[in-house]
Amino acid sequence: MNMLPLHISDKALTEVKNIISHKSIPKDYGLRIGMKGAGCGGMSFLLGFDHQKEGDDVFEKEGLTIYIEKKHLMYLIGMEVDFYEGSDARGFTFAKEGNESN
Repeated sequence: MNMLPLHISDKALTEVKNIISHKSIPKDYGLRIGMKGAGCGGMSFLLGFDHQKEGDDVFEKEGLTIYIEKKHLMYLIGMEVDFYEGSDARGFTFAKEGNESN
C-alpha cells in the first residue's frame, strides 16, 4: 500500500465508518476520493463508495481501503477531508491542510 497523499480527520473517518456500518455498502467496496471538473467555480471534490478500478492507487487508513485515480493524485496532495456538523449544515469538507474548509 502507498502513503495516503491527503489527510482524513478523525471526525471524517468516524463518519465514513458509521456510514459503512449503517448503510448497505458492499463488502468489496472502498472509499473513493477524487475530483470532477474544474470550471469557473474551481475544482469539485468527490467522496463515495466504489469498487477498485484499473488505474487506481490503493491506500489504507485504519482498516479502510481508499481508492484514488492516478490522474487525481496531484490535485489531492496536501488536502484535508473533514466532517462538519453544525446547526447550519452537515457534511464532508475538503480544504488545503491548515486553511478554512471549502
